[in-house]
Amino acid sequence: MVSNQYTVVLPNGPLSVTAYANSDRGSVRTLNEDSMLVLPRVYLVADGMGGHSFGDRASQCVVQSVARAVAQHDILTPEHIVHAISEANLAVIALRGEEDGVSGTTLSGIALVSVGADEETRWMAFNVGDSRIYGWDGRSLQQLSVDHSAVQELIDLGHITSIEASVHPDRNVITRALGIHSHVDPDFWLLPVATQQTFVVCSDGLTKELDDDLIAGILADRAALSDDESIADRLVAAAIAAGGSDNVTVVVVDAARAADNDATDEDTVDRVIPQHLEQTRPRK
Repeated sequence: MVSNQYTVVLPNGPLSVTAYANSDRGSVRTLNEDSMLVLPRVYLVADGMGGHSFGDRASQCVVQSVARAVAQHDILTPEHIVHAISEANLAVIALRGEEDGVSGTTLSGIALVSVGADEETRWMAFNVGDSRIYGWDGRSLQQLSVDHSAVQELIDLGHITSIEASVHPDRNVITRALGIHSHVDPDFWLLPVATQQTFVVCSDGLTKELDDDLIAGILADRAALSDDESIADRLVAAAIAAGGSDNVTVVVVDAARAADNDATDEDTVDRVIPQHLEQTRPRK
């Protein structure tokens, strides 16, 4: 288990952030190709592409590259995150020069960033591939990211249902990844810092085994956790118990701040996205 706890001082009061993380190779795979990063302000999961060369090295390369990039800044901005993802993509491509074959990996995560002239603090979410980001408000679970996958495109076109997607022969085919092309095209979007927030960042080893209702049920029943067990531990264990057909990695981020009567918790704050950055938003 990995845990991280710290406090961020915001203009309207301190923000307490606690992160829990766990990763397991599962019941079938001999190698864990997932990697994770848990740092103050940055939390991500990378899932090395199965069937490609050195997927484990690709995911580790992304984590190391992003960690180096963000360590250069005391305060992160959206531009820093975009640049870090671009640099990570190039780092994975550079693996080709060391060994034959193609290495690729997904990348999903969240970061606390400072935006605009007013330096407003926002959560920045980012995604390439089919690892996911969820939001939990204590009552309901919302998938914030959109899978970059062949079956998601078929769902969007109305050709198959989400239930059919779970058994579709192309369910493991992703349409975007780091390390494949010199230019990477992530989705990214900004969210306000609310009074109470929980984010779940995970590889598809979790969502292959547990549907959204099961994930929500585990998040809602934290009272069932033992003293030495985190919510990330419980989610990983449940995925393995359900079959564990793939590597499974989970990062859970809890954030809380004092209530502010002037604060708003609207879903996405478009006005704080820098105009010179291309905005891509997940589909509803």
